[in-house]
Amino acid sequence: MTTPLRLGIVGADASGQGWAPLAHFPALRALPQFEVVALCTSRAATAAAAAARYGVARAFHDPRELAAQEDLDLVSVVVRAPAHHDVVVAALEAGRNVYCEWPLGASTAQAERMAALADARGVRAMIGLQARADPVIRHARGLVADGYVGDVQSVAMVMTTAAAPERPASRAWERSAANGVSALTIRGIHALDALCFCVGELAEVSAQVATLNRRWTIADSGASVDVDAPDCVVLAGTLVGGALVSAQIATVPCAAAGWRMEISGSRGALRIASSGAPQRDAKTLAGARGRAPLAALDGVPTDDEGLPAGVPPGAPRNVARMYLRLAQSLRAGTPVEPDFALALRRHRLIDAIQRASDERRAVAIPL
Repeated sequence: MTTPLRLGIVGADASGQGWAPLAHFPALRALPQFEVVALCTSRAATAAAAAARYGVARAFHDPRELAAQEDLDLVSVVVRAPAHHDVVVAALEAGRNVYCEWPLGASTAQAERMAALADARGVRAMIGLQARADPVIRHARGLVADGYVGDVQSVAMVMTTAAAPERPASRAWERSAANGVSALTIRGIHALDALCFCVGELAEVSAQVATLNRRWTIADSGASVDVDAPDCVVLAGTLVGGALVSAQIATVPCAAAGWRMEISGSRGALRIASSGAPQRDAKTLAGARGRAPLAALDGVPTDDEGLPAGVPPGAPRNVARMYLRLAQSLRAGTPVEPDFALALRRHRLIDAIQRASDERRAVAIPL
């Protein structure tokens, strides 16, 4: 058997509640292509606790020390978004290949630096836009490319997430737009990236970006804090090929319907839906040709295809698919997809949407 790729995770989270324990560790345990040999948290005590919890030999509280480990093939960055830049730069400067969860940085300027540095160092750098690995979304993309709907004419998308305006103190940092986490920058871009993956890039966009819930209650103390991170986005756009796009992305205080995308063309239509987010939750796919009613399609890949039996259901599955894709790239010496160049394009999309809202006009999107 081929020797496993040696991996270090920054953001291991000893509490067991973060994205690394919920998705990355369960995925990696089931993949013989990888071995987690090191981890890092922000403090020595939590690093030691995480190492004991996950059975990892080496524990660090400085990401530069982890990145300096000569036997590492890959560093995975699963920390809070404001810390992505410093951790990724440390790994790239050490010459390590990198997997970074979305967003790449807290700003486009940070993303530009990281993308340039990855290119200069000649390493493989993957961004965690996991919807691109989802088998149902990939199948829908293939149907569009094969002409199932004919010429794409319009796309309608809705992404709603439930989150009451009450947060624990540990998440109070998310209230500031400067930290790079909002309905637009996280769920919004995961959803819009899935749209672009299926039907092509946006060329122009008009938008309204708003913060409708401007106060959060901190559950631990009962204190009330100001919020400026956007929680609602409505946009209209044009694809490179001329099709029209409408989308609404919102974090709502009550029940949320999840994600839905409807693709209409000259010959047919497709509808992809999920009760949750496109990058992590199970999906249904319906289609129709001509004037026939939409109906569930035959031949849609199952969620089990291409994965070892030990990968748990839910969030770990598309993360595992991303790691498998990355392993193949590292073994073969081929480019990764999605990479930091795509991440930079998505950061520029965020800027275009915000600018369109601020200036109340249509804004062209750099390609």
